[in-house]
Amino acid sequence: MARKLSTIAPDWWDYTTLENDLISDAASLTAKDLEQLSRPGFRVVMYDTLEDFYLAEALEYVSSWKEATSDNPVGICGPIGPTEQLPLVARLVNELKLNLSDAHFWGMDEWLGDDGKEVPTSHPLSFERADRELCFERIDDELKIPESNLHFPAADTSNFIESWNGVRCALMQGGQGDIKHWAFNDPPRRDGENKDEPPSPEDYRKLSTRIVELHPITLAQNARTSGGGNITLVPEKAITVGPVQTWKSDKVSIWQAGTHDNPFGQRLTALMISKGIADSAVPMSLLADHPNVQFNYFRGGLGTCEIEMH
Repeated sequence: MARKLSTIAPDWWDYTTLENDLISDAASLTAKDLEQLSRPGFRVVMYDTLEDFYLAEALEYVSSWKEATSDNPVGICGPIGPTEQLPLVARLVNELKLNLSDAHFWGMDEWLGDDGKEVPTSHPLSFERADRELCFERIDDELKIPESNLHFPAADTSNFIESWNGVRCALMQGGQGDIKHWAFNDPPRRDGENKDEPPSPEDYRKLSTRIVELHPITLAQNARTSGGGNITLVPEKAITVGPVQTWKSDKVSIWQAGTHDNPFGQRLTALMISKGIADSAVPMSLLADHPNVQFNYFRGGLGTCEIEMH
């Protein structure tokens, strides 16, 4: 029997196709309940202030890059969203005089333009430009990561995929979108062999860096968080790091300050990962099978799933 249709976008898979009992269980979780979802391989961490939250996020960059040596290059894969940690990363590197000559960085994703190529850094929503302006251009020249060690996704994904060979990714960091994705690993359209069931977790995890069509919710979210609500600014396709690269990362660390996903979403994926419920209609839940995942929350951003009329 086919699963129920999405109440958001019937031509797509998403979390509204889950069983109602699971949705209700997630909505009922308190902050204390969330903290108790930690298990071996999955850790939930709470921060009481935004200052502590973003400093801890920035320190993950520094701690990972400190492991890099000439015979053991180490990198991290980082997001745009959140971005508040990026200037802090540059400041910490400069203050600590941390030489990044053997460090690497992979951008997590990038928009695809109408011409079928990655958007240029002149594009107002360019992720590469944001990374460079908020972090890498602020690092002192004598400490900077070599340009050859900065890897940003492109429409021709071959060089980006190849760059993961021979370099250890100590950390993949990210946020969680409204559609419950990491990077732009969105749930797929509901058609073809995926008409009645979403891809199996095993099949979804075989996906590498690729061009993707974005779920309508992802378009709306990025318009809200980056474009002042102007959805016409947001490209309909993107290039994203895939599960293949994610599973090459020693650790996946997801940071949720409450500015991207909503109170329900922050609860749902933690519950599914904790309980080992992997479902590609909720891509973030596939991290249930990754050996080292950490969810980081700003306690003040958790909100509530109780009904409030505004």
